[in-house]
Amino acid sequence: MKSLLSIILCSSLSYGAIDNINSFQAEFIQSVTDDKNVSLQYNGHISAKKPQNAVWNYLKPIKKDVYINKYSVTVVEPEIEQVIIRRIKSNFDFFVLVKNAVEVNKNTYETMYKETKFTITTQNELIKSISYKDEFDNDVKIIFKNQKQNIKIDKEIFIAKYPLEFDIIRD
Repeated sequence: MKSLLSIILCSSLSYGAIDNINSFQAEFIQSVTDDKNVSLQYNGHISAKKPQNAVWNYLKPIKKDVYINKYSVTVVEPEIEQVIIRRIKSNFDFFVLVKNAVEVNKNTYETMYKETKFTITTQNELIKSISYKDEFDNDVKIIFKNQKQNIKIDKEIFIAKYPLEFDIIRD
């Protein structure tokens, strides 16, 4: 569930001018640090487009693709030949979350969703990072590089693709 929230958060993160973003692409490094200061790091690529479409392509340490739309999250894990499809139960819209962020310092914004505070930093009007504590009290930080915003993105990339012989788990 921890990764689901971070996926939804970041996935819908099509940013740029923080209050006027329609699409977003970037490479990312996501670190998750627990209370013992043990950290896991993930690398990959994100594409997101309004209204609520995103695909996170995790490349390291394992390959995994996460497709997000208004109704579901589909996680494709080729190494174990498995697909997990979950319905989204909440009305989470990260584009709205980002748009409602309030500047607290130059290039630093804060916003709340439910009981979680998100800190968004920008550089040259592009989102540079997002930080928050997940439901397991882990510190999560996602750093973006090679960001492109408000570019045309083919909607076909948001459709989950996987071999039919993979195990499919519906949650």
